[in-house]
Amino acid sequence: MIQRKKLGEIANISAGQGAPQGAENYSEEGTPFVKAGDLFYLVNGERECDIQKVSEEVAKNHRLKLYPKGTVLFAKSGMSCMKGYVYATNAECYVVSHLACIMPFDVDSKYLKYYFEYHKPNQLVKDASYPSISLADIAEMPINVFDDQTEAKIVDNLDAVNSLIAKSKEELGLLDNIVKSRFVEMFGEPVSNTFGWEQLLLCNVTSKIGSGATPKGGKESYQAEGITLIRSMNVHDGRFEYKDLAHITDEQATQLNNVIVQENDVFINITGASVARSCIVPSSVLPARVNQHVAIIRCVPERLNAVFANNMFLNDRFKGQLLDIGESGGATRQAITKQQLENLTVIVPPLELQNRFAAFVAEVDKSKLAVQQSIDQLETLKKSLMQKYFG
Repeated sequence: MIQRKKLGEIANISAGQGAPQGAENYSEEGTPFVKAGDLFYLVNGERECDIQKVSEEVAKNHRLKLYPKGTVLFAKSGMSCMKGYVYATNAECYVVSHLACIMPFDVDSKYLKYYFEYHKPNQLVKDASYPSISLADIAEMPINVFDDQTEAKIVDNLDAVNSLIAKSKEELGLLDNIVKSRFVEMFGEPVSNTFGWEQLLLCNVTSKIGSGATPKGGKESYQAEGITLIRSMNVHDGRFEYKDLAHITDEQATQLNNVIVQENDVFINITGASVARSCIVPSSVLPARVNQHVAIIRCVPERLNAVFANNMFLNDRFKGQLLDIGESGGATRQAITKQQLENLTVIVPPLELQNRFAAFVAEVDKSKLAVQQSIDQLETLKKSLMQKYFG
């Protein structure tokens, strides 16, 4: 039997507290202090013990309140509350004032976390320009409440699906590591050039390096269909993300005819927090353009295989070099310029060897595709179950 209750009837609701100011208040030992920016990492598997901590003395001096294990957290103010991240603590923690703290006394905290994953708290934001959620509105949120046995079964079912998704994602990570290891086995470290390959500037083995712009009309003018506009959110390390894919009209696309995307182009993010992420364009998004946050790197096929080049960019030491370049300007935003890309020194092994590596990657990609399809099916199952339980 389902009952409909207000969240305030089944949980204590409060906000966290102001974070102690100054690095000296945080240490390697102590109790975790959860800040709004930590939610992304915690939701994606980082442990609470790996975030910043405060000592007993600091907590006492700042009169911090300790929140119990099982407290459900989500952002209640600032741009973070538009993200919709929801997390249930695995141990006692201190919590920043930007987060809402839900301490259930009549339902399981895991059940409540899953409920909020389906009914995103950010639906309570009244003005996206100044995002915030009031504790009073949170307390009024309607919640489906089941008997204890049914609730436990729901949690068990969703936990089981989540576990399978996590294992499949771990398998994807292992396949990525196999490719990285194979690259080093065949080519050595590209930065120090341990195998003594020919080295050239990137501009000498590419026919195009350049980024685009945001078309007139900005985000508000994006279409559901049309010419694909590649943005930094679409470019991940070795993977193209289709979520939030934008499209522009033929007229807007003519403004960006200097960055017409071609098959086998390599994308690399050149600004912001995602700087240095790279992947190869999937043919399914063509025709396409890129905006100012993404650079096209078009390899001369007789000298540089695109798959080889992309995996060189993904090499840990080479990526570290790119990140260092991004931070070298001393600006508040990370950025890599066109000239800095052109002046990158890259190794150029024999093309036959590059092509052999690309063939190996293609075989691994077949395995990755099968795993990704499994993940997609599990995600669909999870959405279906949540619709059934919480819809």
